[in-house]
Amino acid sequence: MTTDHIRKHLETARQQIAKNKLQEAALTLNEAQRIQPNDARVFMLAGLMAEQSGNVKKALELLRTCVTLAPKWGPGMLELALFLARQNQFNEAVKLAENVAVLEPKNPTVLAGVVDIAHRSGSLEMAIRHLNRGLQQHPGDRQLMIYLAQDLEQLKRYDESLKIIEVLITQEPSDPQLLMYRIQTLLAANRAPEALLSTSALIEQYPNDEIAQYYHQIAQGKVPAQQPAALYRSLFDNMASSYDVHMVRGLRYQLPKLVAAKIMERHPDKKLNILDLGCGTGLLGVFLGKPDGFLIGVDTSTKMIEQAARHDLYDRFHTVDLRDALCETPDALYDAITALDVFSYTGDVSEAISNAFRILREGGAFYFSCEATMTDANHLVLQASGRYAHSEQSIQMLCLAAGFLSVHMEEHVLRYESDQPVQGFLVIASKAAV
Repeated sequence: MTTDHIRKHLETARQQIAKNKLQEAALTLNEAQRIQPNDARVFMLAGLMAEQSGNVKKALELLRTCVTLAPKWGPGMLELALFLARQNQFNEAVKLAENVAVLEPKNPTVLAGVVDIAHRSGSLEMAIRHLNRGLQQHPGDRQLMIYLAQDLEQLKRYDESLKIIEVLITQEPSDPQLLMYRIQTLLAANRAPEALLSTSALIEQYPNDEIAQYYHQIAQGKVPAQQPAALYRSLFDNMASSYDVHMVRGLRYQLPKLVAAKIMERHPDKKLNILDLGCGTGLLGVFLGKPDGFLIGVDTSTKMIEQAARHDLYDRFHTVDLRDALCETPDALYDAITALDVFSYTGDVSEAISNAFRILREGGAFYFSCEATMTDANHLVLQASGRYAHSEQSIQMLCLAAGFLSVHMEEHVLRYESDQPVQGFLVIASKAAV
């Protein structure tokens, strides 16, 4: 029996990295490397540690060294593939993932990683192929079936998706998650009458469920005024660790950089208080830097705020819905308020705009973005993406009604999705100076 002299070191280092104790992890890995200098596992963990510290270049170098030292070791190849996918280097990531799947076809961790890479790269057909492979090995696996149904729905293969969902509901007829998946798929398939039957049944079971009420309105052909925060909180929790790279590099999201420059142009001495609504991972703070005042972040996602806190630029965070944050803030406290890529998930923004005016100081400005409706006839539209779009005309009227002195609008491509531009506009609503 061969003794693994560094196993305990590796386990300790992995725990330290998970707890973000990176200096301690570095010391542990240095000791492991002293004992076994060319162990691929040390380089793999060192690469993950470098990525967590923000050193992407070093992380890639270490993970490639890991694979060079052990070219047929599945875990090392998988971590490199996952890293490349997080950096939006999808061609190489997908190729590596397929190789790992061949090397370790029955490894559930490999299957999960390969499916994750397929989803990140937008390769839904690849994800479906591997999910079907997993179900051949693990027939009836609930989570694999859910992923498969969701991917089929994304490809508009609604009947196939619903068939899987119905099998799961037969097994668990009162499961609210499964009932919700059925409702979402029926709505996507334009089968509103069937969706309405399902929402009615769900509301009967869970009369206070905000998400059920939200979809019930949609099934009736209505546009809900608000989207429940719970509907998108888990989405952002799950993507927090890769959000910056995904949004900036993958989707070419430039609003935080653009707005930071506009704020600094208006306040070159940086003497101001800022409220960053929907702060996410703190991209605005990264581009703006620490002001000579205070910078407050608000977000519903705890995981996003954890990422933002790592920049050490924000003075405080509040894990609340932006509507609650605005309502509970005292008057005349901020010189600038931002809400970037936030109102797409909010819906009716009249109260938010009114409260933003109230809590701004004289001469302050509210910077926010909206996805654009195709015409001004529909002031608020719930799109197939699940996000809201607003008309420029309606937003201008709301800002003027709230009391803003001037409303400046700029049309922008907010980001790209599936290489298609998402059209929208940036609003700078200014309050009168003294």
